[in-house]
Amino acid sequence: MSNTSTKGIWKVISASSMGTMIEWYDFYIFGSLAVVISTKFFPSDNPTAAFLSTLATFAAGFVVRPFGALFFGRLGDIIGRKYTFMATLLLMGGSTFLIGCIPSYETIGFFAPLLVLILRLLQGLALGGEYGGAATYVAEHAPVGQRGYWTSWIQTTATVGLFISLMVILATKTVLSAEDFDTWGWRVPFWVSIVMVGVSYLIRKNMDESPEFAKAKKEGTTSASPLKESFGNRYNLKFVLLALFGATMGQGVVWYTGQFYAMSFMKTVMNIDSSQVDTLLGIALLLGTPFFIVFGWLSDKLGRKYIMMGGMLLAILLYRPIYKAMYTTTDTTLKTEITEKTKTTVELTPAKDSVYTTHKEFTDGTVSIEKKTHFAAKKDAQVTTSVTINSSDEWSLIFLVFIQVLFVTMVYGPIAAFLVEMFPVKIRYTSMSLPYHVGNGIFGGLLPAISTYFVTHSKAAGKQDFYLDGLWYPIVIASVCFVIGMIYIDNKNKNSHL
Repeated sequence: MSNTSTKGIWKVISASSMGTMIEWYDFYIFGSLAVVISTKFFPSDNPTAAFLSTLATFAAGFVVRPFGALFFGRLGDIIGRKYTFMATLLLMGGSTFLIGCIPSYETIGFFAPLLVLILRLLQGLALGGEYGGAATYVAEHAPVGQRGYWTSWIQTTATVGLFISLMVILATKTVLSAEDFDTWGWRVPFWVSIVMVGVSYLIRKNMDESPEFAKAKKEGTTSASPLKESFGNRYNLKFVLLALFGATMGQGVVWYTGQFYAMSFMKTVMNIDSSQVDTLLGIALLLGTPFFIVFGWLSDKLGRKYIMMGGMLLAILLYRPIYKAMYTTTDTTLKTEITEKTKTTVELTPAKDSVYTTHKEFTDGTVSIEKKTHFAAKKDAQVTTSVTINSSDEWSLIFLVFIQVLFVTMVYGPIAAFLVEMFPVKIRYTSMSLPYHVGNGIFGGLLPAISTYFVTHSKAAGKQDFYLDGLWYPIVIASVCFVIGMIYIDNKNKNSHL
């Protein structure tokens, strides 16, 4: 492709983006349904432990992503970009479909969480090879000086994948009754992915190899040992470490705070109705997604560094005020209860457990339903709360999540072009994939579990602002990354094709 032509690049963008979007959809379905999954694949006698176990299983998929980056990155630098990310697509899709087929813990016991963990690990390996292939493939088709703009289309796919996963879940909940969704309907989003994977595979199958890689292969300049050249060469290893600690580490925690932690926080800390959270998060994502393109385009004009670092700095400074504002929207101690509408009903379950359901309404339109279960075989009680917020509070939360998504677009929009430009063609797939997936898979992927643990521990300790303690993890990681990035990263884009 010439330096200025964009002929055929939309075909490249479509094929790469659709496949990557589907893989993110597959990956996010698990996180989006974490609250439900915790009751299906783990013992139900301790809901908090089950939810933390689910988040840990979710995180396990992120932890193995660097290994997928090494394995598939090596293949991509040896046999080509196209065939490698076709293999990752099929592996991811198959694993997702099978998660939807696993019997519950009540049916097969310990084998349920074990099988889920194995499939999550396969998902993580596949995703570790997918992103580097798609980003490299698009970047090597992009005209010189426009890499930030064109690769930013790939950056939208993760958010679009999350958005579609939320919409599929909402559609399934709308069609089915609450009982049917809880019994078997939660499996439908997992099954749906296999159809999308089949379509994407057929599209990718007809694509040509990247012109830069095809040229390198024809000239015999590809690497026979990309792992050794990427990480055994001190000069290249220096750039791998700079990419990780100066960019992707901070990008990873900003990404997962602004989307996954925000969702988990609203569902488990603020106790907002799950469907209401999915709706408002979907709207915030829809509003924020175009800014990936905006900041990718701006990075071609202004440089990658200051846009990415600016996103991190804003996140560091504003996370605590944002989450404090979010929490107060459902803090019933700040609302006026309509006492005459408060009702409590009692029912006895087949296991002789007593369930007390208290319905409360407040003057601002907020509705709270609290269920307290007294177990016949135990002394302790389990309390669950579901809050439905009014329209005004919904839009307040949409705005607050949208602001977090803007931080994500600033750090994530330019990152693909930034990583591609750091490494030569013959080891690019391998070299860029590892720091990206360590930053996102390890530092970012562990965030939901670590932050939820911090909040749970602080709440048990009686801290008044316990709900803010989960933010220390992303704030510290992003701060370290910001300092390293500001000192060592060069703001000049490398516009030549290496």
